[in-house]
Amino acid sequence: MRTPDSAQLRGWGNLSVLLSPSGDPTMETPGNGTAHPNGSDPFARNEEVAQMEIMVLSITFVVAVLGNVSVLLAMYNTKKKTSRMHLFIKHLSLADLVVAFFQVLPQLCWEITFRFYGPDFLCRIVKHLQVMGMFASTYMMVMMTLDRYIAICHPLKTLQQPTKRSYIMIVSTWMCSLLLSTPQYFIFSLSEIKNGSEVYDCWAHFVEPWGAKAYITWITVGIFLLPVVILVVCYSFICHSIWKNIKYKKRKTMAGPAGKNGLIGKNSVSSVTTISRAKLRTVKMTFVIVLAYVVCWAPFFTVQMWSVWDEKFQWILRTQQ
Repeated sequence: MRTPDSAQLRGWGNLSVLLSPSGDPTMETPGNGTAHPNGSDPFARNEEVAQMEIMVLSITFVVAVLGNVSVLLAMYNTKKKTSRMHLFIKHLSLADLVVAFFQVLPQLCWEITFRFYGPDFLCRIVKHLQVMGMFASTYMMVMMTLDRYIAICHPLKTLQQPTKRSYIMIVSTWMCSLLLSTPQYFIFSLSEIKNGSEVYDCWAHFVEPWGAKAYITWITVGIFLLPVVILVVCYSFICHSIWKNIKYKKRKTMAGPAGKNGLIGKNSVSSVTTISRAKLRTVKMTFVIVLAYVVCWAPFFTVQMWSVWDEKFQWILRTQQ
């Protein structure tokens, strides 16, 4: 048995519980006493907010497509031999394009049309692909960082079929993303936004009142918190390994100069303990990618968790209608 309409959910990227189909920042459905901008149509939306959302989504889509296509073209035209890092960046760009075309673009079309005009199976597929892209993009970045961790902290393992291991990591990321996003098929469906309204949209339904909290928490933990913890741990070990390498290098330099071989300080220390300049460049690049990810997504997931766990936060928003 389904819960009342207040347990229904529709929002950007399947996550927001603050945006109802009317565009009002509340989980309550239209027609239940909530004030509306036009004062007449109980299922209307705030057009000013809608225009802002359309503009932001349009810019996001264009930037994401142009940026990732440029990366793929640059990698395609490079004359260097494809490395493991190139392989991860390629699939990270592909995952970001999945986000652009199967998350941002459908959401943009949805904001333009206001309602979801399509059959029930298309509603479920769109919701599945939206979350799948987020999982794939996030965990591809995690796998890329794990590869850097292995290369820096366990260099001997890079001699044991590293390319094969990279392909296993990449394929497992895509497969896990497909699997982890399958609950979308059971949560979202094409249904009336209110019983008897004859107005349909692609909404989520939760069997229990705490379903929205569980859903938002699961998405936040799976796509943001857990990956961030893994990334922080990996970079902690990487930084510690680099610090030990530099310290060891200084001691060897004081003991006597070694042959130059394009390594840290241009001095060779050891085939196992020395970190090359190329590895340091890739570590810096992945760190920038990770930092951008955390900075961009932290405010969004913070507000999402705050909105479903703090009843006072929701009450304040409702009183402003």
